Amino acid sequence: MRTYLDWNATTPLRPEVKAAMVEAMEIGGNPSSVHTEGRAAKRALERAREQVAAALGAEGADVVFTSGATEAAAMVLAGREVRCAAVEHSAVKAWCNATLPVDPDGVVTVDDPATTSLQLANNETGVMQDLPQGLGSSDLTQAFGKVPFAFNWLGVTAGFVSAHKLGGPKGIGALILRKGTDMAPLIRGGGQEQGRRGGTENLIGIMGFAAAATAAQRDLDAGLWAEVEARRDALEARLLDIAPQAIIAGKGARRLPNTTCLLTSGWKGETQVMQMDLAGFAISAGSACSSGKVRASGTLQAMGYDNQLSQSAIRISISPTLGDDQINRFADAWEKAYARWRDRNMAAASV
Repeated sequence: MRTYLDWNATTPLRPEVKAAMVEAMEIGGNPSSVHTEGRAAKRALERAREQVAAALGAEGADVVFTSGATEAAAMVLAGREVRCAAVEHSAVKAWCNATLPVDPDGVVTVDDPATTSLQLANNETGVMQDLPQGLGSSDLTQAFGKVPFAFNWLGVTAGFVSAHKLGGPKGIGALILRKGTDMAPLIRGGGQEQGRRGGTENLIGIMGFAAAATAAQRDLDAGLWAEVEARRDALEARLLDIAPQAIIAGKGARRLPNTTCLLTSGWKGETQVMQMDLAGFAISAGSACSSGKVRASGTLQAMGYDNQLSQSAIRISISPTLGDDQINRFADAWEKAYARWRDRNMAAASV
């Protein structure tokens, strides 16, 4: 039996999301058409938009559906002079001057909020930022569905989210804009999405996204993520008991409730991922968007960790669907792999 511990990379599709997507498949009209079938599709589209806005605390803001947070970030950042920090996701760093200072806990200092993009939560370490009022834009992807926030209270001009991080389908996301924000389209076409993103809307993905957002808000309201945080803390205590020299990146900062970034100097993260995969556990060595690239994490290097420590990182990101038994079994498997690695190192050192 396999255990999935890579929730920050993507999430399994929720049953209610699948049902919403099947329902959307039965809606044959184009939301831009004025006939009965088109109007039915338009009603479903706008209902989904309202659901996503409600879950984000963005009532009254403009929710523009996109192919994901990467496209949403490009819509906001392309062609602008924007600063960010090296801890940002690559979808943001691709457009920004990544020069903002980062402290050892992963916390970023912002001097000019209006010209800055700053994530609410980091995908590798889980470290959360205090967003200054008047911030130009924020990647909300990892925080959405895991911690309570309201876009309307953040004081941010634009935010980016993806559905597949909270039990929704891949290939759908949204740009959230403060009402009245001027935004030229990146994809030009027939004027869909209030003229901000051309192309017929992906109604199947959008309705799945709306169902996922509603379910994620329900889980937050039920306190499920507080239970996740308690399990995460217990797991970290166990891992540090096994390997006292190991480091949890960002442990001194406020973090997402489900994320552990563990550094064990000298033991390659990619090796650990493969060993845990063979043992039946899915973890990662950092951002899923950087998988297969043999290089140290830019996030960890920005926090001051050297190459050896950065390359030893593994990310364990858990979910409300996991129980204590599954997490304990992972810790047992990791302990066995760690003991083998430690004993090999000791034997090599004695030669």
